[in-house]
Amino acid sequence: MSGKTKDTLEEFAGAAEQQWGEVTDSPRHQVRGAARRYSHRASHAAKDAADCLQQQVKENPTAGLAIAAGVGLLVGFLLGRR
Repeated sequence: MSGKTKDTLEEFAGAAEQQWGEVTDSPRHQVRGAARRYSHRASHAAKDAADCLQQQVKENPTAGLAIAAGVGLLVGFLLGRR
């Protein structure tokens, strides 16, 4: 199963657990369901962002190299100031 599909299924499972907690008046299930739901939603968004970035670099590798060089210079500058 792909990572995005798994994240989507886990998000729905978290929503179901959260609903179960609301029906049974169980704060433990509500919190666990919400945490599960939102953590997998964030994971899905991060994977989407990584896919988008990967496609942008494939379409324009020069810009990708320029960005990587800029980030490297920034990190080097920040670490060199110590």
